[in-house]
Amino acid sequence: MYCDFFGFSEKPFTITPNPHFIFLSSVHREAFARLLYGVDSHAGFIALTGEVGTGKTTMLRTLLAQLDSEKYRSALIFNPCLSSEQLLECICSEFGLQVPCKDRFSYLDALNRFLLEQNMAGHTVVLVIDEAQNLAPDVLEQVRLISNLETERDKLIQIILAGQPELECVLNRHDLRQLKQRITVRCSLTPMSFGDTIAYINHRIRVSGCRIPEVFPSKTVKQIYRFSNGIPRLINVACEQALVMAWTRESLTVTPAISSQVLNDLKPSVERNGLWFRISRWLFAER
Repeated sequence: MYCDFFGFSEKPFTITPNPHFIFLSSVHREAFARLLYGVDSHAGFIALTGEVGTGKTTMLRTLLAQLDSEKYRSALIFNPCLSSEQLLECICSEFGLQVPCKDRFSYLDALNRFLLEQNMAGHTVVLVIDEAQNLAPDVLEQVRLISNLETERDKLIQIILAGQPELECVLNRHDLRQLKQRITVRCSLTPMSFGDTIAYINHRIRVSGCRIPEVFPSKTVKQIYRFSNGIPRLINVACEQALVMAWTRESLTVTPAISSQVLNDLKPSVERNGLWFRISRWLFAER
């Protein structure tokens, strides 16, 4: 579509988590550093929370991609709608373990032997569970029991629970207080600042191979920031649609007028009713 027109080697603003485009804002850098610290220090339990679209999954995939395969063994669970036994089966499968009998005891036994072997070999085992706010309490309790697999000196597995802010509410349940007490490292992703939003857009444009100066002028970025409130996924959606419209109009710049039309189309229909909408649309187009 528009890639040849702008000189992109690939689309810069897809919403699919892609570590190739990772951008660490000030907030993301701190969270990423905490994740690395938690894994390297064998903290046991690490919690990563953030609102929808703030980049949790991208950060997790980037973290796993950076872990040296000679020192780490990792697994990512991204389907939280599992029973406790299904979770154990999934974990064993992700680590490539052969389990003769399909029952809870056999899964735990195979996992324990695997963790001991990896510990003897000097490897750190990392388990990441994404969308953890959707895990049932009994499944979270099973996760806690997995963390009990340890030696006298060290935790055998590092577990990262990642999810939306609702995860904190789940962990505050009285019956999960033992799990909450074991979380020693916490990090949170919040929306980006306006300055980071500018750098984020420019970063993705640059990584995609475009050399056209100011595809997104500052006034356009300001409109996109107001629409997205600094949430990366919403920025991507807005920028993608804006590039498509600019391409159809044969414009190498996403002008404020183009951005204004795209953003108004993206807003829920309830927000597009009344006098205030018509006034704000005119104001955005002028900025």
